[in-house]
Amino acid sequence: MKTLLSSLRNGQWQQPSVLLYIMAAAMPFSFGVWSALINNFAIEYAAFDGADMGALQSLREIPGFLSFAVVFLLFLFREQTLAVLSLLIMGFGVVITGFLPSFWGLCFTTLLMSIGFHYFEAVNQSLQLQWLSKSEAPKMLGRMIAVGSFSSVFAYSMVYLTLEYSGMSMITVYMIGGGVTMLLALIAWTMFPHYPAKVEQNKTIVLRKRYWLYYLLEFMSGSRRQIFVVFAGFLMVEKFGFTASEIALMFLANMVANIFIAPQIGKMIGAIGERSTLSIEYVGLVLVFIGYALVESAAWAVALYILDHLFFAMAIAKKTYFQKIADPADIAPTAGVSFTISHIAAVVVPIGFGLIWLQSPAAVFYAGAAMAAVSLILARMVPENPMEGSETTLTKTAIPATS
Repeated sequence: MKTLLSSLRNGQWQQPSVLLYIMAAAMPFSFGVWSALINNFAIEYAAFDGADMGALQSLREIPGFLSFAVVFLLFLFREQTLAVLSLLIMGFGVVITGFLPSFWGLCFTTLLMSIGFHYFEAVNQSLQLQWLSKSEAPKMLGRMIAVGSFSSVFAYSMVYLTLEYSGMSMITVYMIGGGVTMLLALIAWTMFPHYPAKVEQNKTIVLRKRYWLYYLLEFMSGSRRQIFVVFAGFLMVEKFGFTASEIALMFLANMVANIFIAPQIGKMIGAIGERSTLSIEYVGLVLVFIGYALVESAAWAVALYILDHLFFAMAIAKKTYFQKIADPADIAPTAGVSFTISHIAAVVVPIGFGLIWLQSPAAVFYAGAAMAAVSLILARMVPENPMEGSETTLTKTAIPATS
């Protein structure tokens, strides 16, 4: 944040880092508005039942599963252009959500929003790892998470205040939420030059044997993330009777904590390295998931939820680990592939573990603890100083970059 403010004061604002900050704020705003309203809007305006909502959420994950296809779009668009176009598509999907209050209307707008969201995330990760040096990446990525969290706080607050005190309709709030993202995307499009790629990116799907540890870390992260997203919040409502406003306040607490802590996590990665950071994250998540299984106090449940969210912020270390081991030309295609890998679990975890939940909610969280334990084992295979030719602790000799 200090870097951003300093650049603005000095008039040196047309820099890649400033553009990354703007895009980091643009996406969470419309997504925050969309996610805060979608359940109430679907029920009140489109008469959704549980089956309809399940179908909608499954549809939302399909673009994430197909993120590998981003590599084919690189034949048509530069990455910077594709990132901005994705934000425009996402914002437009949110803007028109309120005008199509039906099952098929929400399917269409959700799919549009999700395409923009997932393709932006894949391309944005690629741009971050290309534009930021290996030494500055941990610190800067932490700051960008903080910027995104601040944007989310503003979005959640705007939703609460407009609906509670201004009498504004959800349709109008959707228009504001998507409109802000589209406005920031237009600023990114018109006020920044195109920054040339440092290395021409491969325009084919890249799967390399030497990245196997990164792929597994992504898969396990996606699996655990689904348990957190689908079941942690559900626990608050089903077991402790949280209201919608209480859930919103918990979301706000998460985002506020991230604003202050995410930059420190970035500094920590720079100080102790990816291996130690990931190990701390996964030990913490093992304890948090066991806590979910045993918790009987609403206050402790909220504390676990916030800790859970903060530990996931340490996933920055996965990005910087890959940045250090990757052939620079592989960053863009691998970003798409990694999103697909992390979304494999999105297809099976909600349905499969939903059935387990009916028998034993605690078993779902014990399974999450087991996943975190597997991730811990994988994290210990990350070298102290990862680099090309030293991708894992099992690497005996340098492996050619094309292997």
